[in-house]
Amino acid sequence: MITQGDFHIHSPYCPHGSNDLMESYVLEAIEKGLQYITFTEHAPLPKNFNDPTPDQDSAMKWEDIEDYFNEANRLKNQYKEKITIYIGLEVDYIEGYEEEITSFLDQYGKFMDDSILSVHMLKAPNGEYVCLDFSETEFERIIQLFGSVDKVYAWYYRTIKKSIHAQLGSFKPIRVGHITLVEKFSKLFPASTNFKGDIEDILQLMKQNNLELDVNTSGYFKAYNGKIYPDPEIIKLASDLNIPLITGSDSHASNDIARGFDLLPDGIFFTAPAKRN
Repeated sequence: MITQGDFHIHSPYCPHGSNDLMESYVLEAIEKGLQYITFTEHAPLPKNFNDPTPDQDSAMKWEDIEDYFNEANRLKNQYKEKITIYIGLEVDYIEGYEEEITSFLDQYGKFMDDSILSVHMLKAPNGEYVCLDFSETEFERIIQLFGSVDKVYAWYYRTIKKSIHAQLGSFKPIRVGHITLVEKFSKLFPASTNFKGDIEDILQLMKQNNLELDVNTSGYFKAYNGKIYPDPEIIKLASDLNIPLITGSDSHASNDIARGFDLLPDGIFFTAPAKRN
């Protein structure tokens, strides 16, 4: 297996990440022989949306976004002879906030080479918003809100489908992030239903909309998961559909660049994302 780069990387602007300088991520990528990286920091949440995590640390602060782009551009130019750096964001799809997300993308999309659309937030049956990957304790509370593990899974995959259908303007990301993130705590809270059909539906929607798949190795290193997002069977199905497969470590520390890439399935072609600007 050969991959060209790591296209899902965070930065010190992530409140739940490390303080490693953005430059340290670049140097680590060069040291590991990568040709490309994309910085995909968590985009600021809509200003009228309250971060549901107990630590209020899901995304970059609004006041940091200009500095983030400036530093990424500085590194892009400084290291252009050694590595190609794409500048992007991981944008949260939040049901009911499509207008705010579109407005954000209209404002900042022109500064991005690449981006990811991910679902971390779900709207519970009582109208409360929750973050499904914060902690095992919070996930247990989410199960109680929805009524069962299977209902959380079903709602997550439903929300992924809504994110693909959502009209978010001309700068809508064309890569879907970690489509099986709901499995993060699966060893503690296993689903009793096989959701393969839902995932296959998502892949078909991605194919119809010319979207890319985030092949995210961070799941390998989650204590209560231990599997790539998505698993190799789903990666193979996506490959058979000719969906572009984009590798990402989802690193929140510089030494995690390309972590788990040696565990990627053999016989699969991984590629670089389509540059947007």
